Amino acid sequence: MMLKAAILVAAAMLGLTACGPPEPIKLGFIGGLSGRVADLGEAGRNGALLAVEAANAAGGIKGRKVELLVHDDEQKAETAIREVESLVAMRVDAIIGPMTSSMGEAILPVVTRAGVVLVSPTITASTLSGKDDLLFKVAPSAAESTRRSAAHEYARGARRVAIVYDLSNRAFTADWATHFRNAFVALGGSVVAEGSFTSGNDASYAEAVKSIMASRADLLLFVANAVDTVRLTRLARSQGLQQAVTTSTWAATEHLVQLGGRTVEGITMTQFFNRDDTSPRYRAFADAYRTRFKLEPGFASVAAHDATQAVLVAMIQAGKSMPLREALIAAGPFEGLQERWNFDRYGDAARQTKIAVVRDGRIVVID
Repeated sequence: MMLKAAILVAAAMLGLTACGPPEPIKLGFIGGLSGRVADLGEAGRNGALLAVEAANAAGGIKGRKVELLVHDDEQKAETAIREVESLVAMRVDAIIGPMTSSMGEAILPVVTRAGVVLVSPTITASTLSGKDDLLFKVAPSAAESTRRSAAHEYARGARRVAIVYDLSNRAFTADWATHFRNAFVALGGSVVAEGSFTSGNDASYAEAVKSIMASRADLLLFVANAVDTVRLTRLARSQGLQQAVTTSTWAATEHLVQLGGRTVEGITMTQFFNRDDTSPRYRAFADAYRTRFKLEPGFASVAAHDATQAVLVAMIQAGKSMPLREALIAAGPFEGLQERWNFDRYGDAARQTKIAVVRDGRIVVID
């Protein structure tokens, strides 16, 4: 009798399990949520969260809820590797992130060994482009963005540029500097000085500005995050350098204008995002973002939302006969928040690159 009762209890428990909700789809998010790149990481996390919450409100994916597991890479390679290994151990279906190219270089071998798709909202380094791997990139390539930037600066009269870049994200910054240099020289301009610094190393900022002091440049290019672009610009102005300043997409977060004030007025940069977009799709997202986070969305928020939405759409098509990597390539074009876009066969996205400027305390698209 006792054996029969045990069998009946076990059968009942199995029945309850079978009738319970299906296991959630697990997505990882990896980005810098602390330190000097936290503005980028937090914006990416927030955009991804809104995409997941919208999917769950609509019933999930194939009847399964989506869970976003958020991890901080601290913009340190060893931390990023450890956190991604943790996500892999949790059996995530895909990972959104990272937010910088240097972290992408660090973790790509980990996801490759694990067979987990990685979709980065903001990686642009050409060293990570054009490869048949598991990394998908939502942002325009550095090569495309720097061509647009160099052409714009040359057209408005710049002929001699001095470049300063951050060694702590060298995979991105050195690549950006190289592509800008090549594009600018091809137009007839010249690079008259180059300097570098390490983010967070106080002495290196002054050394970097000192290295371009005597260059007689008519344009300063700072390839750095928002916080460091502000600091470098202030140092340059304090040393009497009044030349026009341009920067990279990386710096174009809300922190640039919040921290920079009048110091950053007139700084130009490339963008694949328009804060003044009036389309119903973007306005609904922006309103939801302000309500949820009490902040204005930025380019990283939109890119992370697009990245997450692309993964969720592809998951509807993916299955035993079509792995997620192939589904991501086949599922496009995707209806992004501001444009329709697609992945090519290497997982690289073609996006519209725009020129923006800081004007009256706002980042405004001008071209």
